[in-house]
Amino acid sequence: MAKGRAPSPRIRVYKAAGCGRCRQLERWLEQQRLPYLALDVERNRRAAREFQRYGGRGVPLVVVGEEVIQGFHPQRILRRLGRDPRGGGRRRPSP
Repeated sequence: MAKGRAPSPRIRVYKAAGCGRCRQLERWLEQQRLPYLALDVERNRRAAREFQRYGGRGVPLVVVGEEVIQGFHPQRILRRLGRDPRGGGRRRPSP
């Protein structure tokens, strides 16, 4: 990684301008202070192609690492990031 560059977000959000659930998802990510990359599938051809490759059927479509999450599912996002969805921070490793 180059000096002075922030790591790229692990979360990619495929969205559309008029999507209320997309706005809700983005607000939630900001409240959680989770960096993400927003990609508008209506305005960005490359994003639209990626969306199709991920099997997108509707927006929002969230990609965390390699996991594809169709829709707005906060607990799944947190679990994929290794955080406790009940609000306890990071999950403890299993014994």
